[in-house]
Amino acid sequence: MRYRKHWIALGVVFAGSFAVLGGEGVKLARHLPPIPGHVIDAATGHELFDAASIRRGQNVWQSIGGQEVGSIWGHGAYVAPDWTADWLHRESVLILDGWAQSARFASFDAAPAETRAALQARLVELIRPNGYDAQQDQLRLPPERVAAFQRNAAYYADVFSAGRAAYAIPPGALKDPARLRDMATFFWWTSWVASTNRPGEGVTYTSNWPHEPLVQNVPTSGATLWSLASIVLLLAGIGALVWYRAAQPEEEAASPPRFDPFRSTALTPSQRATTKYFVVVAALFLAQVALGGVTAHYGVEGQSFYGIPLAEWLPYAVTRSWHTQLGIFWIATAWLGTGLFLAPAIGGEPRYQKLGVDVLFGALLIIVVGALVGQWLSVQQRLGGQLWYWFGHQGYEYVDLGRFWQIFLFAGLFIWLALMARALWPALRRRDEQRPLLVLFVLSSAAIALFYGAGLMYGRQSHLASVEYWRWWVVHLWVEGFFEVFATAAIAFLFVRMGVLRTAAATPAVLLATAVFLAGGIVGTLHHLYFTGTPNSALALGAVFSALEVAPLTLIGYDVWQNLRIVRRSPDAPDWMARYRWPIYFFVAVAFWNLIGAGLFGFLINPPISLYYVQGLNLTPVHGHTALFGVYGMLGIGLALFSLRVLSRRAEWREGVLKFAFWSLNVGLLAMVTLSLLPIGLIQAQAAIERGTWYARSAELLQSPLLAHLRWLRVPGDVLFAAGVVALAWFIIGLKTGWSYRANAVIAEEPAAAELPVAS
Repeated sequence: MRYRKHWIALGVVFAGSFAVLGGEGVKLARHLPPIPGHVIDAATGHELFDAASIRRGQNVWQSIGGQEVGSIWGHGAYVAPDWTADWLHRESVLILDGWAQSARFASFDAAPAETRAALQARLVELIRPNGYDAQQDQLRLPPERVAAFQRNAAYYADVFSAGRAAYAIPPGALKDPARLRDMATFFWWTSWVASTNRPGEGVTYTSNWPHEPLVQNVPTSGATLWSLASIVLLLAGIGALVWYRAAQPEEEAASPPRFDPFRSTALTPSQRATTKYFVVVAALFLAQVALGGVTAHYGVEGQSFYGIPLAEWLPYAVTRSWHTQLGIFWIATAWLGTGLFLAPAIGGEPRYQKLGVDVLFGALLIIVVGALVGQWLSVQQRLGGQLWYWFGHQGYEYVDLGRFWQIFLFAGLFIWLALMARALWPALRRRDEQRPLLVLFVLSSAAIALFYGAGLMYGRQSHLASVEYWRWWVVHLWVEGFFEVFATAAIAFLFVRMGVLRTAAATPAVLLATAVFLAGGIVGTLHHLYFTGTPNSALALGAVFSALEVAPLTLIGYDVWQNLRIVRRSPDAPDWMARYRWPIYFFVAVAFWNLIGAGLFGFLINPPISLYYVQGLNLTPVHGHTALFGVYGMLGIGLALFSLRVLSRRAEWREGVLKFAFWSLNVGLLAMVTLSLLPIGLIQAQAAIERGTWYARSAELLQSPLLAHLRWLRVPGDVLFAAGVVALAWFIIGLKTGWSYRANAVIAEEPAAAELPVAS
């Protein structure tokens, strides 16, 4: 009852936000861009292809890697083109060149300015009107568009059968002529959706994305107005939070106990069993970084790794799939392992808890190995029928794993939730000061298990716009939403248990932070969906609420100061606190990257007018690397090290290795972004504004000498970052082998739990 207002506010935010997000999903389902049942050659009356061909083409694209080979509607990988923008530009140029040659000019570019203007106006009249007949479920294409389709289909068949080093597509990526043609129809459809006006409107189904001046695909007035509104609301949100923070009374500092509270109780069998989770975290992190290096290098050589024809065995689509998937796997494993470690410390050890922890560990290993092998088999076209979908590669970034492995992981998360709940239940029954924190901890754990199920809401041939809607529930809500709530509650509990933070101060702060974050974060999911076939209202809501997501990050300096205060206590502070300095330093890094990666680089691309030009360019991985690893990765490392510090309670660590790992990871990440990814992204943004999205993603620009030099400038940051990963992995594995302990240095035993004061 003491925090009743906080709980009511959190409940209102949760219910109201999901009502808005769900309402947008219903609206999307009613206004999906149509997939014409029959596409007809208007001159002959013959059918070119049908809806089944488009859907089969979508599946072909998925099976060879999907969003890991170029992108569609701006979502996906960055070396190959965006197939939507590329098809649209090639089709436009083919038609314009044909008309120019009929007027006795060598090409459209060779014609005089007044002729080019007239031909371009004619092209707009050809492309933009919506000719889909809903009653007959057909679309009739004029001869110019039919001829352009045939030539584009032949071109893309050559790209995927012969390969393109500039696109990191190996020879034989796809060989079957029928499947190649089906994929071409899918590419055509995504381009048609992006260049054809919605019925009765002057805006395309993708809100005029991509930028293509030839067909007057330019930003809408709504993109500009709602971008301005988002900036105003951001400033208002910052002002409100600063005012609220200034109005709060100064918190009474907690007095930490004389002895380490985490050493006051014996470790349980299930807690000891979590050690292997953190060893696997180190191994997966190493593998992810190695694959990241190979993937980045393919942007230079295309099909080789320093002259080694590695793409014959591990093509770009595989290495990038594994790189992104392993990032999710190791971060999630670190957080799940921390939860399993904390639960018995809070509520006690139930019977057979260790067995459950071991069974879940085995299941996670099967999922990781099975998913990665399946993705390789799918990209190599070795899974026939529908096996590619169930056991191979779904083709959607961050949820690439086959549907069977996805269901398996969903079930594993509920096993984890059950293990958490049964251990926490005794503590939940106690009505003490820490109960509200525990309730939030359990609720966030339940949300982690439940909301991963959003990735099961679409099927093999679901409409792409619908897939994108549910996919971002997983990527944004699951990873960036409820895992963050879980981590906030976990860190608060750790600090309360250490005695350096008072429960009375931590509980309202965590509840308020959760409410503020979810107020922007849930509806803010829509900022990923501005240009994916969603109604225009998604653009307005996404712009406003994604700005509110950034507002609380401006006060992140307070969290940094609070964490540093815990580490840098006065000289008379208890000696045991120094043992936790490096886990806490990683929490400090989380606060820093939250401000820079999620805040600064996130807002750089979030306003609609900005994302219109930079979606699918290298400014996206600038945000992705600094937010996903900088925030969630650093957080996972900090939580893992905190758990390992308690697990190795009597040993003195060799902290020099951790110090090197900490600074190498942070400085390496900063160098990687500022020396390479950021300048490449800015150059691409300028190109997109001046010439169009197609050019910003073209080999002509990406393979230019300047951008080639900038890609090589990733090497110093990547090497430093990789050295930090090796050091961290060496340290964590060394905790099992003894390498990471000081010889003959043992911490003396401390009094039992009854003798230790705990902050209230």
